[in-house]
Amino acid sequence: MPSACGGSLLTCLAQLPDPRGRKGRRLSLLAMLTAVVCGLLYGNRGYTQLVEWLHDSPVAVWHWMGYTCRPPKLDCFRDLLMKLDPATLEAALASWIHEALGIELNPDQLQAVSIDGKTLCGTLRPFARAVHLLAAVDHETGCVLSQFRVDEQTNEYRAALEMLRNMVMEGRADGTHLPCV
Repeated sequence: MPSACGGSLLTCLAQLPDPRGRKGRRLSLLAMLTAVVCGLLYGNRGYTQLVEWLHDSPVAVWHWMGYTCRPPKLDCFRDLLMKLDPATLEAALASWIHEALGIELNPDQLQAVSIDGKTLCGTLRPFARAVHLLAAVDHETGCVLSQFRVDEQTNEYRAALEMLRNMVMEGRADGTHLPCV
């Protein structure tokens, strides 16, 4: 993607209203959201990882993000993201996707599917591991679209990739449902 897309993402995020009170606005909202986006792109998956990564970054990166002083700690990011209106953030991101990629996101066409793994109760035997299953569940219908046993020699991530390769995803974008397994 060209760098203009990243700049336009920051422009869309700059349009968000600041949900923090007067005392909480010591740090720039855009700087904090930039840190969150960059941290997610870097692979951070939690507040602790985000803050550690940010504080380990060079000062020049802090300044590029918009910080004029030391970046915030864990609670500041948590408080901000708890107060941020999800619908407003979603609208800003949808606007950026439409602008950068030319794709119009229609909520009627998008359907949530969760992938989760569980170890079956009562399957642990001496000298053998318990049975671990990975399932893809359609949020709208509550049906299991696919289920996959996780091999003892691998983990959920690799099993999820294999399950997604084998799943038929046709018809998911136009509102039709796959039959329950």
